[in-house]
Amino acid sequence: MIDTLYIEENIRHHPRVLEITARFPSARRIICGRYGEVFNPKAQNFRLQKQKPALILAEKYKNFVLEAPAGYGIGAKKNYYFSHMLNCLYDCRYCFLQGMYQSAHYVLFVNYEDFQRDIRQLCADYPDQELHFFSGYDCDSLALEPVTGFAEQFLPAFAELPNAWLELRTKSTQIRSLLSREPLPRGIVAFSLSPESMGAKVEHKAPSLQRRLDAMVKVQEQGWQIGLRFDPLLYQADYQQHYQPFFDQVFARIDSSRLHSVSLGVFRLPEHYFKKMHKLYPEEKLFAGPLSTEQGMVSYRQDLEQDMMQYCTEQILRHAPHSRFFPCSL
Repeated sequence: MIDTLYIEENIRHHPRVLEITARFPSARRIICGRYGEVFNPKAQNFRLQKQKPALILAEKYKNFVLEAPAGYGIGAKKNYYFSHMLNCLYDCRYCFLQGMYQSAHYVLFVNYEDFQRDIRQLCADYPDQELHFFSGYDCDSLALEPVTGFAEQFLPAFAELPNAWLELRTKSTQIRSLLSREPLPRGIVAFSLSPESMGAKVEHKAPSLQRRLDAMVKVQEQGWQIGLRFDPLLYQADYQQHYQPFFDQVFARIDSSRLHSVSLGVFRLPEHYFKKMHKLYPEEKLFAGPLSTEQGMVSYRQDLEQDMMQYCTEQILRHAPHSRFFPCSL
């Protein structure tokens, strides 16, 4: 799966680096000074690199935990996100990462303990408040779990924090590390889901809807709280005929009484990301839809966006209580 490993000079003997490189004995290994030398140059083609990305093993020095954007959350007043990894195993055509980054290579920051230190400090700074931490903003939380051991390393750390919630957002079926331990009382395994008829066209390399639902059921049966992330909503003229049976299908598989939260959001991108992505994939039908630009953001026309949000909200609330529903206001 990984043919090339880039390794920062300062961490070439880090135990986590040695463990990961041992998994790929045939991979070419290239030592670099800092990951940005490989990841940041502009003369790169994201689309070509996505065909066979390299894995860059790096050390992060600052900004381990960041405040989540306004409107991003599931009920808490204090929301943060952290990214142990940049870029994703999957190739979803709507993903903002291909507009954000110059490179499609994966970057893994191996100094997990520094992330955990800052998370503990935030929890100590606000001992009387519940803090929500989101993983999976710049990557998929679980897709490379067999390589990264991310959940295996972070779940015990969060178990020691009485006021910290952790959301693992994923499209993955890599749930072995979740099934092999006691559920985290304040942990949420949040699955991003789309109708199969739509996802098959734009969620390249991602597991099918059926496989994701199967994984979700196993996780919930193990005792984990699950989240449903219907984001982004994708428009086509007969979208109702796709989303109504889709919601019925999803909610028929789960125990709604043990559902933590449901979120909903439409397709949206910063304009400069959209332009870059459209240039990468000029033939992509998604980018030729009824889109408009307002205040630097590209989304569907306001009337279509409102209709979609209203219709899908009504469908979701047939199955889930309003108290667990969080429409995205970004």
